[in-house]
Amino acid sequence: MARRISHVVGFDDGPFPRGGRGNVLVVGAVFAGTRLDGVLSATVRRDGDRATSTLARLVAGSRFAGHLQAVMLQGIAFGGFNVVDIHALSRSLGLPVLAVMRRRPDFAAIRAALHSRVPGGTRKWARIERAGPVERAGAVYVQRAGIALDDATALVAATTLHGAVPEPLRTAHLIAGGVAGGHSRGRA
Repeated sequence: MARRISHVVGFDDGPFPRGGRGNVLVVGAVFAGTRLDGVLSATVRRDGDRATSTLARLVAGSRFAGHLQAVMLQGIAFGGFNVVDIHALSRSLGLPVLAVMRRRPDFAAIRAALHSRVPGGTRKWARIERAGPVERAGAVYVQRAGIALDDATALVAATTLHGAVPEPLRTAHLIAGGVAGGHSRGRA
């Protein structure tokens, strides 16, 4: 990497009921190296359209904004299909953004769901396509903005302590699950 990235925030959403259009908790775990430095939280609308602006405001308005060097997302959408525009988020914050996934997404199923059941599905599908290809980065897959694939792979490796998922995402997953569901469960 041209420079070592050590201050990262990772975002994941909490569990939410599959029906309805309520608010969904999103938690950001802020890391300095391998140390948890802080937690950010907000809500986004299930299947809504403002995840990008919500995350941009949350990060930019935080006391961590001046130190952060990258943003990681557990996937490209929160609360079902509230799809993040990773390039707009990267431009807004002036930071690299990685959408990290354990497995390669089933884009045919995602596109079908967006076009048949989700308000604004065509616009959201276009946002997913604009995010770029899903690429292998170590043990995970990524879509990326503002960072080269080699640097993204190095960042994933540098922030992964246990298993395959980077620690900021693993921690955000545990916190979001514990707060929204009463206890954490499952894999990040």
